[in-house]
Amino acid sequence: MSAVGGAISACASERDIERLPVERGEYHVPVLADEVVALLSAIDGGVVIDATLGGGGHSALLLAANPTIRVLGIDRDPEARATAAATLAPYAGRFCIAAATFAQIATVVRENDSWIDGAPVVGVLMDLGVSSHQLDEGSRGFSFRADAPLDMRMDPTTGLTAAEYIAQADLHDFTRLLRANGEDRFAFAIAKSVLAACPQTTDELSAAVERVVPMAARRKGHVATRVFQALRIAVNDEIGQLEAGLAGALQVLSTDGVLAVISYHSGEDRLVKSTFATWATGGCTCVHALGCVCGAVALATVDRASSQLATAAEIESNPRARSARLRVARKVAP
Repeated sequence: MSAVGGAISACASERDIERLPVERGEYHVPVLADEVVALLSAIDGGVVIDATLGGGGHSALLLAANPTIRVLGIDRDPEARATAAATLAPYAGRFCIAAATFAQIATVVRENDSWIDGAPVVGVLMDLGVSSHQLDEGSRGFSFRADAPLDMRMDPTTGLTAAEYIAQADLHDFTRLLRANGEDRFAFAIAKSVLAACPQTTDELSAAVERVVPMAARRKGHVATRVFQALRIAVNDEIGQLEAGLAGALQVLSTDGVLAVISYHSGEDRLVKSTFATWATGGCTCVHALGCVCGAVALATVDRASSQLATAAEIESNPRARSARLRVARKVAP
């Protein structure tokens, strides 16, 4: 498993932002934007942390909707930070951007204490997964749609590439990874084929999968979709990042602060749901009918039992929203 993160940079100054290379074109359309803006723009003053800044789409909408809030943006991807800097330029003085992962939220807040200047952290937004821009940028190796070096790192300056991860992977561990991401019937055969091929490019990885999955057994879509997803999750330690990020978000939020998490696959959503449930009960395992006798203290309330989905109209205009799930928790006083 790769090490993720590394040094944390404090928020870029406006002069630094002017020197950043700007990524031209649209990064991606922010998902569930109306719902996120309605939720977080209602907050009266303070700092909102956009823990997965991306191209700055959600942050720009929040800053436009509520002039009393400021945004601290976090992203490990230098291309994302550059694009967000250009997107948010009209709001100079009300945002800053830190080079870090969302697992490092608490450290980012501490390192940028002077910019926060005593303001409460009233909201945290986490929009998980890979962005449309990262998928479309063929050279990053996230997608089977273009042949490219097998990289998949969200921060291309640190950690193992997907090719390096495969080269040192154990067959049984890799099989378990594939099964955890939906490859059940052919997980062992795919793992064996991929490790034997030791692919260096996305086309070579796709070919290794195609060799062992019969045409009749292939699902709708590309045969290697779940293999690419599994590798991306492993290379970027996305589940470990999410666990640490959720804990960090709860730590930095002020009382009544809002945590909004958008997830895109079942593994992420299950973790968010179970974490929120644990916060809501304080970890109590007492028999419900007898009441709590263990002294557990709730850490948060959960807005609704089920996740919020995108509307049919949004899915039609932005197909990426089809798999999006929004869950919301609010920190309570200890």
